[in-house]
Amino acid sequence: MNINFLEALDDFISLVYPKTCLSCGKALVKGEDIICTRCIIDLPRTNFHIDQENPLALRLRGRLELMHALAFLKFRKKGKVQRLLHALKYKGHREIGVKLGKVYGEELRLAGIASAYDVIVSVPLHISRMRQRGYNQSDEWARGLSESAKITFEMNVLARSLKTETQTRKTKLNRWENVKEIFYVKEPELISGKRVLLVDDVVTTGATLESCSNALIAGNCSSIGIACMAYAV
Repeated sequence: MNINFLEALDDFISLVYPKTCLSCGKALVKGEDIICTRCIIDLPRTNFHIDQENPLALRLRGRLELMHALAFLKFRKKGKVQRLLHALKYKGHREIGVKLGKVYGEELRLAGIASAYDVIVSVPLHISRMRQRGYNQSDEWARGLSESAKITFEMNVLARSLKTETQTRKTKLNRWENVKEIFYVKEPELISGKRVLLVDDVVTTGATLESCSNALIAGNCSSIGIACMAYAV
């Protein structure tokens, strides 16, 4: 079939049934997908990748020895980032994670940070929660990062031995007790001797990341950095 005809058909369909930005709800123009260009530009970035002494790095200092402590966006209640992550986690819009990962992966590549890592590993969901949701939002984030940052993503490296309660309303101590020693490395050969970039969605106290990092260290990785979608401020 003629390519020009297919393009014209696609333009017609977009005109009659316009795709909308999952952030602001406005119609996407040709060349845009998932989130419009203006919303991508206006996302509240942390810029932690240009500040080694950023708040997340300081929060985790003394608990973890990290190459980088990174988070893409600032998370505030009732803000744009919360709406996007809610749609990602609870409304089936897994494409949001991939899109945000691609954007941040490119920023890390241009900053020279991506080349410091051999493999991306995501924080896992418990199998029961995975079945309920159908996907792990951190995997989608990892896929986008992998594609644009050119770092291999290895799925299912980490696993949970227990199902934990939600961290949302827990104190700092209770968050740590909730995730302590529940993660393990299923396939150590995938990370042994490698520089690992550990990724998750929203970081608050860092308890989950600390527990995962300890498991990765036990699995003989050579170094660890973290890169989350958002940092709760």
